[in-house]
Amino acid sequence: MKTQIFILLLISALFSAQKNVLEINGWTNINTFKCVENQFKGSANVYSFTGAQLPNIAFKITNFDCGNKLMTGDFQKTLKAEKFPELTIKFLQFKKTSSNTFQAVVEVKMMTVSRKYPIEFTYFQNSLMGNKRLKFSDFQIVPPKKMGGMVYVKDELDLVFSLKTND
Repeated sequence: MKTQIFILLLISALFSAQKNVLEINGWTNINTFKCVENQFKGSANVYSFTGAQLPNIAFKITNFDCGNKLMTGDFQKTLKAEKFPELTIKFLQFKKTSSNTFQAVVEVKMMTVSRKYPIEFTYFQNSLMGNKRLKFSDFQIVPPKKMGGMVYVKDELDLVFSLKTND
């Protein structure tokens, strides 16, 4: 599992160094999907992880693009974008554990539910990269089904992100 995460982070680092990226990756019983928050990707924001003020980042659900109009619409409908327009990630703790790795505690809020998760970050080319496996059910969300249940989304999601930093 750690090897898979490291490889994913390394690939992500090569393509997203010095960029802000938030991806939500998931699986159906027949395929995978990746939804990217496009406004954040183009953001010039640079985040600081020193001092008392840690980042609190809000993402608009309607800014996510899953690469397919139908999938994007289903994603936004599942997260009830009209009623709950934002997903937030708030850093609660952040500490250095080695020369280029950090341990953080983040609070992820989707709809009305907040959950805290430990996440390990790797520092590469002025960016911090992290990955955390979540579940729809963590946020009291029922994964969608299509075609009478013949196609269904699995409960697990990977939250993958890269944050530009000046530290």
